This record gives sequence, structure tokens and C-alpha cells, in this order.
Amino acid sequence: MRIDVVGGGSLGLLYGAKLAEAGAGVTIWTRSKEQAASLTDQGALVRGLGGTSERVIRVQGEWIGHADRAGISTGNGAGLHWLVLAVKQTDVNERLLELLDRLTAGSDGSRTPIVCLQNGIGHLERIKSALPNNRLIAAVTTEGAKRLDARSVEHTGTGELWLGEWTGNGRKQDNAEDIPLKKLISMLHSAGFASFLSNDLENRIYNKLLINAVINPLTAIFDVENGELPLHHSRERLMRALFEESELILVKAGMAKPEDGWQLILDVCKNTRRNISSMLSDIRAGRATEIDAINGGIVMLAKKSGQQAPLNQAIVEFVKTLHPKPSMGE
Repeated sequence: MRIDVVGGGSLGLLYGAKLAEAGAGVTIWTRSKEQAASLTDQGALVRGLGGTSERVIRVQGEWIGHADRAGISTGNGAGLHWLVLAVKQTDVNERLLELLDRLTAGSDGSRTPIVCLQNGIGHLERIKSALPNNRLIAAVTTEGAKRLDARSVEHTGTGELWLGEWTGNGRKQDNAEDIPLKKLISMLHSAGFASFLSNDLENRIYNKLLINAVINPLTAIFDVENGELPLHHSRERLMRALFEESELILVKAGMAKPEDGWQLILDVCKNTRRNISSMLSDIRAGRATEIDAINGGIVMLAKKSGQQAPLNQAIVEFVKTLHPKPSMGE
């Protein structure tokens, strides 16, 4: 199986390296020539859970600029070639979509299917609009990873990966007889990832959005690890208010109401207590945040259903005021 991983960040390195170790032919497409060369020359270094082990895994690195070359993807009709899009929402811009168009165009006329690992909402519509002939697989992952340097990644927490075809028209997709996707799931299992087919991806996307909308911006605003967020009474009250507003909007949008969503938020904070959220990590590194795709996405859903989202809107503006780097695209 051939797998192109676009994105050399934490998840791109983790999935790419472990899939290569499991026997897939992996190319990791990176933002810089230097990172691509480092991966090709030295391999990806993966630090295991708890930092107890390290191993170097041979992978092929390639600079994303080389996707400009026509016909780089050979394509096949057997579902044995996949592209895993492991960049942040902020990077799903017109230039990247042009490169993906070229990268997924097979010389036999086929189109490589794309597995989308982004947080938030809105990216699937943008990708489908630009690449209408590509099959899109929506993915929700709770795997934890931290990039240490250009070629090194630490596996910080085991989780689950749920995948299913995204149609964008509200129709539920039956993946039961999807042989190519089952082959990908099997390869992911071989790589050590607990992976599952789902016919309920929209609900899972909304559930993850709810968690991200509470934890990510507030850890970024208060500059704290996940576990510290609910320890202060005032912070916990703000968390609860943001949760209640976001849950109401997402349920109206179609999310099944969690049995105890508030406890789920607290459990995530506890179970990932030493983690730095992706939004806080972006802010500390001076990168664009995904605030528009996360809390901004909830504001968008509220407008569609005629609801108000004053707290989410305030959170979006607060993050942008504190950290004025553009939040979408670079």
C-alpha cells in the first residue's frame, strides 16, 4: 500500500512513521526542503509513550513544492493508494488545494482518495469544492503526539481513529462493503492505531468540536496545561458556560446530546492533564491558530439555525486580540 502523508507536524510524523514501520510505502510531504531532506537522510525518530523508548524508522521525505510536477501520482484502481492530509485547518488554503490536485491526479485518470485529519469544521466543504472528483474520508482521532524537531515525534497518548466517507449532502454512507477502506483500516491496525469504520462521522466530528471549543481556546487564553484549566473556580465557571452554549448549538445542528457532556470535558482535562493544547502550542510558537475553525465554526452553525453564540464569538475575538496573527491561511 502506498500512502502519501501531507504535513510534517506531530500527527503527520507519527502516522507516517508508524505506517512505514508496518510496511506501507510512505512519503511524508513537508513544508520545507530541509525537513524533507532530514527525514530522507536520517529517518523519523519516534519516542514511545512515556519517553521510555526511541526508534528510527526509514521514511521518504519530499518537499510539497515538488507536487507542482505533473503526473507525480501514478494512481491505481485497487484502493491501494491513499493520501493522509495531516496539516492544520490554517494550512488548507488555495495554494495547498492546487498542490493536492496535482498530487492526487493519477496518470491513469484515477484520483487518490484523501483522508482528512483536521480539527473543527468547514475544511471538508472547501476541499470538496476544489477537488470534486476526489473521494474524501473524514477522520476523527484522539491520538496524542508532540513534534520534538523536524524529524522527531513523541507519542504522548493512545487514542482511537474513526473514519468514514464524507458526502456533504447529509446522506449516511454505508461503509460495510468498502473493501479499500477496510484495507486501510487493517494497515492502520498493523501500525498500532486502534482504527474503526463509522457511519456516524458527523456526530463524532461535532463531539470532538465540543471538546476542542471548550479546552483549546481557554488553555490558550490562560496559558495553562489541560489539567490546570478546571482547577481554578473562575476558570471552571467560564468552561461550564462555554460548554453549555456550545452543546446547545451543536445539538441543534444534529449532534446527539452526550449523556454527560460536562463530565466528558472534565475527564479529558484529567486524562490529558500534562498536554499542551494545539491552540496554546500554536500561540507559543507564533503560528496561526484554528480559532476560526473551532469556536468560529460554532458561531457559524449558530447563525445557520438562528441561534446566538455570544460567548463563542467573544472567545474568537479575545484570542484574535491577544494573538493577532492571522487565524486562517498563510
